[in-house]
Amino acid sequence: MRRSHRVFAVVAIGAAALTGGCDTLLLPAAGPNAVVVRGEVTWHGPPYGLVTLTPQVVKTLEEYGPRTLTGIFGDRRPPPEIKFGIGDVLAVSIFEAAAGGLFIPAEASVRPGNFVTLPNQPVDTKGFISVPYAGLVPTAGKTPAEVEKEIVDRIKNRAIEPQVVVSLVTQNTSLITVVGEVNNLITSVTGRIPAQPAGEHLLDVITRAGGLRDQGQDIWVTLERNGRRGTVPFASLVYDPGNNIWAWPGDTLFLYKEPQTYLAFGATGAQGQLQFSAGSQSSSFRMTLAEGVAAAGGLLDLQADPGSVFLFRREPREVAEKLGVDCSKMDGPTVPIVYSVSFADPAGYFLATKVQMHNKDVIFAANAQSVEIQKFTSFANALISVPNNVAATGVNFETWRIDSAL
Repeated sequence: MRRSHRVFAVVAIGAAALTGGCDTLLLPAAGPNAVVVRGEVTWHGPPYGLVTLTPQVVKTLEEYGPRTLTGIFGDRRPPPEIKFGIGDVLAVSIFEAAAGGLFIPAEASVRPGNFVTLPNQPVDTKGFISVPYAGLVPTAGKTPAEVEKEIVDRIKNRAIEPQVVVSLVTQNTSLITVVGEVNNLITSVTGRIPAQPAGEHLLDVITRAGGLRDQGQDIWVTLERNGRRGTVPFASLVYDPGNNIWAWPGDTLFLYKEPQTYLAFGATGAQGQLQFSAGSQSSSFRMTLAEGVAAAGGLLDLQADPGSVFLFRREPREVAEKLGVDCSKMDGPTVPIVYSVSFADPAGYFLATKVQMHNKDVIFAANAQSVEIQKFTSFANALISVPNNVAATGVNFETWRIDSAL
């Protein structure tokens, strides 16, 4: 093949490679180029949504934000009234309107009042307590008022206008479990604290359990309730009051330490896994896209395409649909989304300062097309130079043979 034909063939292959139309020629790269990400060529992988950052998109993301405890549990009402359970220790006091009744003797003057207090007793394994003349009273799963009414109904025909007060002496059920990164000043043995009859929020429970061991920027809070589970950064309980929901009896709170991270690839100054940070010396529980790009060393001046910065993330299906993504071919509760922002446009920087990063997000900065051309030029030069080197080697070999014969 003549040299001009070889050059023409190499240029044709290069044009196909640069446009992503050739599956057999792959030039070295840190990731897909912008043409591939934007779907301008055929993509055989799983579907994803491509969303360009606009003020309306930023507004939608701010409105929905990350999943919250309110969104997961969907109930902002105070906790239900505490009910007695098996093992709770109760005190029962019975009052009568006059002396000479069922519990108050005729000589009322020798007593301090017109009532009698029964010995403290636990709710037995079958859920009952024993009250004289009332028998075994069902107690487990009932409120104090319900138990009081039950006792009154059983003795009202024998006692004189009886009134009953049932109180909780030792609470062994209706507990809240708090484990993990807390000081355990109060719950150093069991990690379980009694629920308050008046109700309290999650921050109140964590405080009553001893508070956090550090400032909390790297602390996550997992709430488990009735088989459902949700996890949010601890700081979101403070900065987003909607997350500081009511604690319920039987809740389990697990606090653990794990810095939030994201991945940076492509034409950025630093690549790999990076922490959310509030500077070089401290971590943070939140970070904007602009801060994430900056923490990754910014865009490389001689390599990056500033108009092709991408943020990869999985969003709830509801959010994806609000963003106009066609989710018909995507299964599951979350949808893969690629957000595109142009740092070649000054407005792109303002948009990037409004978008909050999520834990495990991926930032990818694509190479400029000129970089791809430069790569291909080096590749083409290598291809063209091979035959020339072979020919030169042949000439040298023939010269050596002639010299040897002489």
